Amino acid sequence: MNNAPATNTAPVTKNAPAANTAPVTDDAPVTVTVIGLGLMGQALATAFLKAGHPTTVWNRTPAKAEDLAARGAAVAPTVGEAVLASSLIVVCLSDSAAVHDTVGPHRAELAGRTLVNLTSGTSDEARETAAWATDFAYLDGAIMAIPEVISRPEAFLLFSGAPEAFERHEETLKTLGNAVFFGEDPGLASLYDVALLGVMWGTLNAFLHGAALLGAAKVDASAFAPFANQWLSSVTGFVSAYAEQIDRGAYPAEDAALETHLATMKYLVRESAAAGIDTDWPARIQALAERAIEAGHTGAGYAGLIEVFRGQA
Repeated sequence: MNNAPATNTAPVTKNAPAANTAPVTDDAPVTVTVIGLGLMGQALATAFLKAGHPTTVWNRTPAKAEDLAARGAAVAPTVGEAVLASSLIVVCLSDSAAVHDTVGPHRAELAGRTLVNLTSGTSDEARETAAWATDFAYLDGAIMAIPEVISRPEAFLLFSGAPEAFERHEETLKTLGNAVFFGEDPGLASLYDVALLGVMWGTLNAFLHGAALLGAAKVDASAFAPFANQWLSSVTGFVSAYAEQIDRGAYPAEDAALETHLATMKYLVRESAAAGIDTDWPARIQALAERAIEAGHTGAGYAGLIEVFRGQA
């Protein structure tokens, strides 16, 4: 949920930073460089500035640095100078290829520093980037927030990679929101990221389908929303219970068997078709349950669908 593409290669020369290789101490604020100033990158840099961190920024499009410069950020004319300016380098670009193209040529300047990559990508891409981080510490990260809430309590960020680097910079990274560390496998933050986004998209798709269904009966979405939210609070209980079943590898029908769920799923498909609402979403849910039952999970609870998603049903 980051992404900050940049296209213009014209250099920025104002407020150019001096090289800063001083070690981080308990008395001095950590120096931070932010590379990539899309909406998210600008929010990150703003948060660091507000927290009192000397902040250097770089972006291919000079205009994107102007507001930050007015707030006190130093604007580096080159990526190399941006890297040399700080002990903590935060990258937020459009994709993994942009990270390699932008930062890759500056491995020598990165020596002894910490690179935090907050660019969206896959777990394999995170591990590939970590593999060439031989002379510097590497943390891969994911931002579970929109730019407007960066630095607020509801923002949380996921990190994985070098444990000593996270420990060293944890307080600085908490400037951006709640910081959670998943261990030294650099790919875990990205895996959590896409898994959580899948939960979001699945939930929102279900809400939008429900709003369309009720809308066919002239019910406003704003009237439906409070009930959807109330029901979601109940669904969180199912998530916790099913997680325990998945970890045990046993799926007892403690609330309802898959066959019971399937019968109700068919009503959702029929209601959608009758209202002229697209049936693809409920039909896919129905098909998943049918596959699980056909694979022998008769009498199992809903968590048994995990075997379908694992490709084992």
